[in-house]
Amino acid sequence: MPDNPLAERQAVREIESSPIPRRYGRGWHCLGPSSMFKDGKPHAIEAFGTKLVVFRGDDGHLNVLNSYCLHMGGDLSDGTVVGNTIACPFHDWRWRGDGVCTSVPYAKRIPQGARTRSWTTREINKHLLVWHDPEGNPPDIEMPRIDGAYSDDWSPDWAWCDAIIENHPRELIDNLADMAHFFYVHGERKGGQPGYFKCVFDGHTATQYLESGSDDVEPTYPRDEPYHGDPEKIDGYLRSESTWNGPAYSVDYLWWRFPDVGVLFSVLFLAILPIEPGKFRLSMGVLTRKRPDLSEEENAGRHQNNFEMLRGATFQDVRIWQRKTRIDNPLLSDGDGPVYRLRTWYDQFYVDRADIRPQSVAHFEKQVDTRHANEVWAKELAGNQSE
Repeated sequence: MPDNPLAERQAVREIESSPIPRRYGRGWHCLGPSSMFKDGKPHAIEAFGTKLVVFRGDDGHLNVLNSYCLHMGGDLSDGTVVGNTIACPFHDWRWRGDGVCTSVPYAKRIPQGARTRSWTTREINKHLLVWHDPEGNPPDIEMPRIDGAYSDDWSPDWAWCDAIIENHPRELIDNLADMAHFFYVHGERKGGQPGYFKCVFDGHTATQYLESGSDDVEPTYPRDEPYHGDPEKIDGYLRSESTWNGPAYSVDYLWWRFPDVGVLFSVLFLAILPIEPGKFRLSMGVLTRKRPDLSEEENAGRHQNNFEMLRGATFQDVRIWQRKTRIDNPLLSDGDGPVYRLRTWYDQFYVDRADIRPQSVAHFEKQVDTRHANEVWAKELAGNQSE
């Protein structure tokens, strides 16, 4: 015991905040729905402290290059797609998808060293991804397949939106371990509190399992594993399985039970694309499973309404991320989730592979005891209803 417990409690704790890292995370990053890049035009993307150009050649392949021409710095995203090349608007130098200059129309020879950076790309889940690694190594992270992106039983394409956030991606990642904010931010003190909340970190994935409304129900399935059963048979009124795959690609399976309607099953996708240190683009996409008893028009409206609901909830967080400070030593309570351990997991993407700490990739599980919090919240809700 300290000599003077009262003095210790009265000591002022200061926020510690290290400079924002200049390094960008190692992993796959989503540039957007792949369909938006297939119109035969070049597209500009601000990312990783530079500018990229995306274009599809006659061979149908989506290419990503550094956007500034090595000749005189012309912006290739202002150029023209010619065959399988992008032609610079300044002097018509033509660059193939692998970064090689194939033609300087007004010159007899192509200069030595006429090769710009070509980014490793992948199309999956109707998304265009690029691989970023400061060490220049090939990909070592597998991306999950989202079956709904390929099924006629789901909405035909992603409902999509973007936002620019002036902060470091770590502030967003912290949400995965943040149990209490669901009541105060998303529940707006009107309900929606988690009855079950567990984090599982393993290798390059970090998952949050959350349920509401099933606190006093005997579990009919493992709540800390992916659910593959009948959507109508979830135990509560909300189930969420949210996984970050690497530093920038999140897939959240969501089941919502609505009175007189049944369960709405959807996928909420989040992507982080660093623009510069302290600034990133957050992309959000939504897929919704169709109801077979509804028309295509009715399902489309249902999908749009679901998107608007989830966008509203996501932007509740965005407003906070935009204004919060960077804090390296958060003062946690016994009701908080494993924020520090989550940050240890996240650190692996910001160091060389040889420097990854064993605890960053080790299997880790933590279930948060929500009983006391829910007792407090139940009293607050009862008080709100009596006013």
